[in-house]
Amino acid sequence: MEYNQGYGNYFETEALEGALPRNQNAPQKVPYGLYAEQLSGTAFTAQRKENQKSWLYRIRPSVGHEPFKRIDSSNLVRDFSVVHDHLDSVECESTPQQLRWSPFEIPTEKRDFVQGLHTVMGAGSPGARDGLAVHVYLCNTSMGNKAMYNADGDFLFVPQEGQLTVKTEMGRLQVKPGEIMIIPRGIRFSIDVEGPTRGYICEIFFGHFEIPDLGPIGANGLADPRHFLYPKAWYEDLETEYTIVSKYQGYLFQCTQNHSPFDVVAWHGNYSPCKYDLSKFNTINTVSFDHLDPSIFTVLTAKSAFTGTALCDFVIFPPRWTVAENTFRPPWFHRNCMSEFMGLIHGQYDAKADGFLPGGGSLHSMMTPHGPDRQVFEKASTEQLKPIKISENSLAFMFESYKFFSVSKWALHKDKAGGKVLQQDYYKCWQNMGKYFDAKNIKAGPQ
Repeated sequence: MEYNQGYGNYFETEALEGALPRNQNAPQKVPYGLYAEQLSGTAFTAQRKENQKSWLYRIRPSVGHEPFKRIDSSNLVRDFSVVHDHLDSVECESTPQQLRWSPFEIPTEKRDFVQGLHTVMGAGSPGARDGLAVHVYLCNTSMGNKAMYNADGDFLFVPQEGQLTVKTEMGRLQVKPGEIMIIPRGIRFSIDVEGPTRGYICEIFFGHFEIPDLGPIGANGLADPRHFLYPKAWYEDLETEYTIVSKYQGYLFQCTQNHSPFDVVAWHGNYSPCKYDLSKFNTINTVSFDHLDPSIFTVLTAKSAFTGTALCDFVIFPPRWTVAENTFRPPWFHRNCMSEFMGLIHGQYDAKADGFLPGGGSLHSMMTPHGPDRQVFEKASTEQLKPIKISENSLAFMFESYKFFSVSKWALHKDKAGGKVLQQDYYKCWQNMGKYFDAKNIKAGPQ
């Protein structure tokens, strides 16, 4: 597939030459008998540097559908409040306990993306346009003549197993493990898969993801804007029944229409899905001493109302050289004013020797202690320090937020598919941490 490139650029693209009006957005008659439709991703009056919108020129306007009807959305959380969490009507529970899940199981019965979407945790409420959610998708069947859009926020996809072939109103993308994809609020999409497929999603209910400022790093480093790829215009002119699924205030609704929603012949704007290959991330690390803060590995951020504090940072731990001298090189023991959900795309994470597996996840909540297990601590405290490349065959990531995460009952309870893979003994990896203190020996420690 061919793509436009450049993060946040203003694109114009047409699948038929001359389909784009050249001098205005909504002429009295659009070329080829198309309809003009604007899709706004921000308020009309948002500052120009933040304003996001696209003009779509399509065969039929998207308003041509039957009435919406609510459908089952029991796999999704609508409100992450944990007041009276002992009641069945409350969808989440609150716990400061360190949590870790083995790989979330892909079902054997047929499930498409919509059917396989499960909320793991989150904060706030989409109805209040405040907060975020972490989901997993577990599917094995293409969506076919079904499309989805999310009125609640932006989806950040992190595939872990199986390639996604995605049709969107702006065009097509192929996304494989090791790449990520953003589908902004409101844009319709349909996902085809080729077999068992699993991945993670971070959904933000306010704002949009953006690449972080670089500060004293300078003009270059981390994720380069030119490596973000955007679809070129592509359309299908199909008169057949299509189902449109809407995620709206945490519920799912669906309607039908008698034509494909992917009938945009041309578009221009800066509001569009995109994808990014994580192997292109330019990693920053210390070349002297100490393990630096994980913020140096931030690929994308969604800002909160508080300067320097993220609603969500998307952070990766890619292959990289470690050369720090006289340093405990793995991540240190830590308590944090942020909540951290981690996932593993492939390989083995350098701070955990066992138990943290591809397709699983972990949660270290606000101010809950966490850090390396005993095996990693003792090895890192005694090994000869020489330049080595770590995580050569590994890729872990983190969704970090200043919000308190509440955990869905699907992900906690043993009678649910998510709770079934919750590791009940995760806390034990820190229970046997040795005591090395010796008041008479300043050089005490692991030997």
